[in-house]
Amino acid sequence: MNKKILITGGGGYIGSVAVNLFLDKGFEVVVIDNFSRGFQEPLDLLQKKFSSQKLRYYKADLGENLDSVFEKEKNIEAVVHYGAFCSVNESMEKPEMYFSNNTAGSLNLLKTMLKFDINKIVFSSTCAVYGEANYMPIDEKHPTLPTNPYGESKRMVEKMMEWISLRNKLYYVTFRYFNVCGATEDGLIGDSKKPSVHLVQNAVRGALGIEPFYLTCPDVATPDKTPIRDYVNVVDLNEAHILGVDYLLNGGKNEVINIGTGTGNSVLEIIKKIEKITGKKINFQKNNLRAGEYARAVASIEKAKQILKWEPKRSIADSINSLVKWYKLRPHGWNK
Repeated sequence: MNKKILITGGGGYIGSVAVNLFLDKGFEVVVIDNFSRGFQEPLDLLQKKFSSQKLRYYKADLGENLDSVFEKEKNIEAVVHYGAFCSVNESMEKPEMYFSNNTAGSLNLLKTMLKFDINKIVFSSTCAVYGEANYMPIDEKHPTLPTNPYGESKRMVEKMMEWISLRNKLYYVTFRYFNVCGATEDGLIGDSKKPSVHLVQNAVRGALGIEPFYLTCPDVATPDKTPIRDYVNVVDLNEAHILGVDYLLNGGKNEVINIGTGTGNSVLEIIKKIEKITGKKINFQKNNLRAGEYARAVASIEKAKQILKWEPKRSIADSINSLVKWYKLRPHGWNK
């Protein structure tokens, strides 16, 4: 019997890599995406690769009535919830949009799940729930004081699940991601955001001459004056989600778990690595400096190792190499 899961936001960057991985592992996958930020093309490609028996997708908004999807798709065992807006800058400019899409959309999803007796969810959250770091590495006990509406919108979903689980049989694993990079190793599925919000992706595009690369970080108190971040490979990240689903299906209890590498790289270190791997010099200008950047954010991943036996397998060089493949294959990402 195939395990059947529902993935929200399966047309997005992380979501489409997830769909590929879950299908590879023998899951049957149902996707909901409103395609406001995600793309149909990777899903069409994966349907061809795995068949429409194994993968079906529905154009639907999480804020709308989802009953018809759940009525049609019986026996969903768990939900993996990626669907969200995720730009810190945009959330500062349009907070209401983030609370509407990320928070209210998630509440509607949870209510629909409970209505159809689906009580297991793996939730894609963010290290932005922590805000300024009080200590390093950041573990799951660190205070949550988000400094932007994006982080707040995700923290509100975490809190809703905590409260709902007290009264209903709701079981969750919440993953707080650090910085995501890379593509599938064969370069088949990658980041198609226009523009991408991710440093490694943008710097690789700069190196390949696809579009100019701008350094948007202000000077901070690190040795080379650029922020140090924890960059986790998108396939490693999604392997954690598969383990999270298995953990819940095997009766695991509610958990909040960081996903990162436990180490950090500065922005300039990343640029130098990309230049070395591609053999190209990245000519960059400083532009649109981002407000509210903190100097350093690195995850403690001890809990992921302990509970899920997960740890990252791919290096930053692996991530860069997979992105080079992806952008050579599709310099401008997906079309539709």
